[in-house]
Amino acid sequence: MPSSHSQFVSYFAISLTLFLLFRHQPHPHPSATSTTSSTATSSSLRSLPSRLLLSATTIFTASLVALSRIYLMYHTPKQVLVGVAAGVIYATIWFALTSILRQNGWIDWGLEFGLAKWLRIRDLVLYEDLWDAGWGRFDERRRFVKQKKRS
Repeated sequence: MPSSHSQFVSYFAISLTLFLLFRHQPHPHPSATSTTSSTATSSSLRSLPSRLLLSATTIFTASLVALSRIYLMYHTPKQVLVGVAAGVIYATIWFALTSILRQNGWIDWGLEFGLAKWLRIRDLVLYEDLWDAGWGRFDERRRFVKQKKRS
């Protein structure tokens, strides 16, 4: 039985690495807020060396998890290798498939369906700095609640 821990962490590490190196567009969305803390965090992933470092760290951490399965004697080395291979293969296939769908407009087409709109499914990965946008909405809500309490 392949190691599911090894499969998951290798899938995650390869998916994140492929995203950061090939799909991540290091610039915030025009509507992004300019809060100091969120800008500093989101801008830290704008340079290629920082994205490479994060990718290497993620792969290293995934390797430690996979090795821990052998060290703790939950799996044999062969089971861990099969799990890692499965995770890498599935992550690569998924990245390639979603890249093809995105380039040919199928993702945008799918988001136009009534069900996708009803479920509020959105594809913000390429269009918005998610860290900054999330912080901006949180900060707006927090300020609104504070003003409401004062009045």
